[in-house]
Amino acid sequence: MIHQESLEFLKDLVNNNNREWFLDNKDRYDKARENVIEFTAQLLGTMHKVDPGIDEALDPKKCVMRIYRDIRFSKNKTPYKNNFGISLPTTGLRPGGAEYYLQIQPGGNSFIGGGYWMPEAPHLKAIRQEIDYNARDLKQIIDAPEFIKLFGDFRKQEQLKSVPREYGADNENIDLLKLKSFVAWHKITDKEIVKNNAADEIAGICSYIHPLNVFLRNALA
Repeated sequence: MIHQESLEFLKDLVNNNNREWFLDNKDRYDKARENVIEFTAQLLGTMHKVDPGIDEALDPKKCVMRIYRDIRFSKNKTPYKNNFGISLPTTGLRPGGAEYYLQIQPGGNSFIGGGYWMPEAPHLKAIRQEIDYNARDLKQIIDAPEFIKLFGDFRKQEQLKSVPREYGADNENIDLLKLKSFVAWHKITDKEIVKNNAADEIAGICSYIHPLNVFLRNALA
């Protein structure tokens, strides 16, 4: 489980996002990060039961993302993220594919998500081709009542302003073909993230994302 102390550290970090404060509170950060790593190890085991594509033997330390921000090209110069991110890939640790992602951020900003965010051109082309060939399979996933209840309208993600040149504007699935990302995400409250069975509940939510990830993996196979 995620400890309340870990959330409190993140809350304080929001109000003291500077190197001096962070160094003074490095022991709190180390303790919070270790808590997140332990939770990730638990989550890997529960998630493997939902999606066998997740290797439960992954090093949980490598799944927890760095808290340090890359500020080289950003106007926001705060040095630290105000959350812990956990990446649960289904194809090892290499980026670029369908995965699950958990963000731990107090104040109602935690969420569990999955799918493929902003795929690069070759992968985007392959996914669109799969949608064109097998849109019925995708629609059965994203139009299921429980999916909509948990994640909302899948089609209301960022879309191209114009029609992809490989397809016509009259294509019956043009709303799906214009999508830039293919993700589903669900908010998690602070009370939910600190529950003893949080890992099981998160895995339960991901069981509804799993068919989407299977569809996307098949597109890229």
